[in-house]
Amino acid sequence: MSKDSRARLMMGNEACAEGALAAGCRFYAGYPITPSSEIAEVLAERLPRVGGRFIQMEDEIASIAAIIGASIGGLKAMTATSGPGFSLMQENIGFAAMAEIPCVVVDVQRVGPSTGLPTQPAQGDVMQARWGSHGDHPIIALAPSTVRECFDLTVRAFNLSERYRTPVIVLMDADVAHLREKVELPAPGTFEVVERLHPGVPPDWYSPYSESEGPVPPLASFGEGYRFHITGLFHDIKGFPTARLDEIDPAIERMFNKIELHLGDIQQWEEFALDDADVAVVSYGSTARAGLRAVKEARAQGIAAGLLKLLTLWPFPASYVAHLAERCRTLVVPEMNLGQIALEVERAACGNARVRRVNRADGEVIAPGQILAALREE
Repeated sequence: MSKDSRARLMMGNEACAEGALAAGCRFYAGYPITPSSEIAEVLAERLPRVGGRFIQMEDEIASIAAIIGASIGGLKAMTATSGPGFSLMQENIGFAAMAEIPCVVVDVQRVGPSTGLPTQPAQGDVMQARWGSHGDHPIIALAPSTVRECFDLTVRAFNLSERYRTPVIVLMDADVAHLREKVELPAPGTFEVVERLHPGVPPDWYSPYSESEGPVPPLASFGEGYRFHITGLFHDIKGFPTARLDEIDPAIERMFNKIELHLGDIQQWEEFALDDADVAVVSYGSTARAGLRAVKEARAQGIAAGLLKLLTLWPFPASYVAHLAERCRTLVVPEMNLGQIALEVERAACGNARVRRVNRADGEVIAPGQILAALREE
């Protein structure tokens, strides 16, 4: 190995922390919780070296409130947690969506409900990521399945958050978070790092929620001379509370349009052997690794199987899954829960393909053999 090689043995949580730093994260607030704690440990050491700030908060509610405040102050900010802490963060995730404050929340999923099995992997927070906070609002959630993807998708989470002024969730699971793989991280300058759009007008002319420059308004930082109001109430373009329908309805439409009009940029997936597939595995996170092995073994046995690996869970790529359902007899959906993303697959398939679930929520991973058995039944 050459001296300048960037290859190293790295844990998923470590790669996530490295991705945050590479994306420009300069503020982290969090509360230790298994199995995400290594993210905080790395950033506690590394952030001060690059002029950033690390704060261990008293709980998860305070943690997300702190990163929202830091983001308003102009810093790229992140927190990390697991299922119980993620539940506590939901109200402020909704606030960040309503106030359109960029921030990144990493949820390393473990078995629940309640304390469950805190050291065992699960994928039980998929629906919580989408619907955990009350009311109607869009959300972006990404799911890595490799250590390198923990780096890449954390960078991507920051980029999407800053580009669309929205909270973004990285839905890892404990298997990926604690997996160690040989990875080669990209050199600085070889990947995209997005900065938020700042106002191009004087402070007196600035409206923090105006769509004069498109569905994503520029965001000024507190302390730079721009004084504006931020609230969780429905607000006008100046940020002040309003009950006028002619202001509320356009605000809701714009909040959704900034995501819906950019699905081509936001949604991401990978395909394997789908061109001639009769049956397809639809999976994400660590379970997609087992899905890939099962598909390869099925191919070796003469079964025309393929894999759709979802990197973006929300917004769900319903159009592509619908297209896949028109080509395949069956869609096999393995996941470490009792059926969550399968609901979306069923909805998108519209009865054009049978959806076969492969589930477990007991803290054990889904083995390739379990998925292969479902493929053989076809």
